[in-house]
Amino acid sequence: MSKRNTQQRRHAIVTMVTEKSEVSVDELAKFFATSEVTIRKDLAALEKNGLLLRRYGGAIAMPSEMVTEVEEHVSVRKLAIARAAAARIRDHNRIIIDSGSTTAGLISLLGDKQGLIVMTNSLSVANALNELENEPTLLMTGGTWDPHSEAFQGQVAETVLRSYDFDQLFIGADGIDTARGTTTFNELIGLSRVMAEVSREVVVMVESSKIGRKIPNLELPWDSISTLITDSGLSDQARQEIEHYGVQVICAPDDQV
Repeated sequence: MSKRNTQQRRHAIVTMVTEKSEVSVDELAKFFATSEVTIRKDLAALEKNGLLLRRYGGAIAMPSEMVTEVEEHVSVRKLAIARAAAARIRDHNRIIIDSGSTTAGLISLLGDKQGLIVMTNSLSVANALNELENEPTLLMTGGTWDPHSEAFQGQVAETVLRSYDFDQLFIGADGIDTARGTTTFNELIGLSRVMAEVSREVVVMVESSKIGRKIPNLELPWDSISTLITDSGLSDQARQEIEHYGVQVICAPDDQV
């Protein structure tokens, strides 16, 4: 089978898992003529979006009775996080919005902010910002397109960022290691660190379900993070561990969405 782009391949993987109930990484890599590393990244992204469940060596279909419940639960919590993050943005702020579904939730809440300057490395974020009636000034990093993160990465993007300074960075994470910081499946972490370097406040937006996921790639250490915004599912112990590093923790209540 010829190679497909990332979105097409992931859509096909969901279809295969649904039809067969279970598939292996090896089977998928051979079928799509791609590497096992790529397939594992696909499965991680699909699990993150609630479309399947990973198992050792492969993945299984999401039980049908869980699909609606998971989607509704996630959307409510992401919106709560986005509202808490948007409340921190003042008129005329210079901000960075990193790629990701949680950070993208910010955009619809920026319509009443005046004079914003917004930098992003995501085409989807840029397109959504361009639709706002208040017309924030839009900046893009440029760089090398990374199909895994669906965003621009690389040295060109890093150089562009270093030409500016920003009030705030809003960034997500694949996981939170309470002893180290944010973690990610993506090995391209250079741009995230430059984003943090050029921002006076670094705001991590992440659902509580990701806290405690010790993914190998450390993205931002705690000493680079100012604020963590999550939902009401955060445990008291995890909160204390994170606050120990001087990070402000905000738990957005679901009932105010």
